[in-house]
Amino acid sequence: MMISAILLAAGMSKRMMGENKLTKKFKGIALINHSVNNILHSDIDEIIVVLGFQKEVVEKIVNKNEKIKFVFNKDFESGMASSIKTGLNHLSKNTEAFFICLGDMPNVNSDIYNKLIKFKNNNEIIIPTYNGQQGNPILFSKSIKNILTNVKGDMGAKKIIDMKKQKIFELETRDQSIIQNYNTKDSFVL
Repeated sequence: MMISAILLAAGMSKRMMGENKLTKKFKGIALINHSVNNILHSDIDEIIVVLGFQKEVVEKIVNKNEKIKFVFNKDFESGMASSIKTGLNHLSKNTEAFFICLGDMPNVNSDIYNKLIKFKNNNEIIIPTYNGQQGNPILFSKSIKNILTNVKGDMGAKKIIDMKKQKIFELETRDQSIIQNYNTKDSFVL
């Protein structure tokens, strides 16, 4: 079964006061590379990195690997939905399930991805939770792909998740990394 990951890396880091959070160092490594490396160490077969804001800078920083495909979202300023669609349009034809991952969540390790993959079976949407709070990354069956292409604005996949509640499997984890993102300068202070 082929599993893909759509890594959203197109945002403008608006809360970072002019700095691109994905290129900022976190534990000595550019933030985006933590996310990429964690996916590469999992059982995921391909990574589609959706670029937008400062695309050349971000692409240059990302560690190269044959599993990685870079795509450009020309409408990145319109919000996350356009990046999700761009990623969906570049999924391999053999993809059976795909993650939507955020480039600013460096602590989501390969174990989280692998646990979610294990629960794929008949579940259409698998969401990790921490103390009952839904987090990321989210694993979608390819049956959800067409519905996701209708998402608009900066909503991400939340609208679809709300519509498909009966198709969701929540996997409780003891790992709060699934709810930690790095959006502000204060996030980077260790």
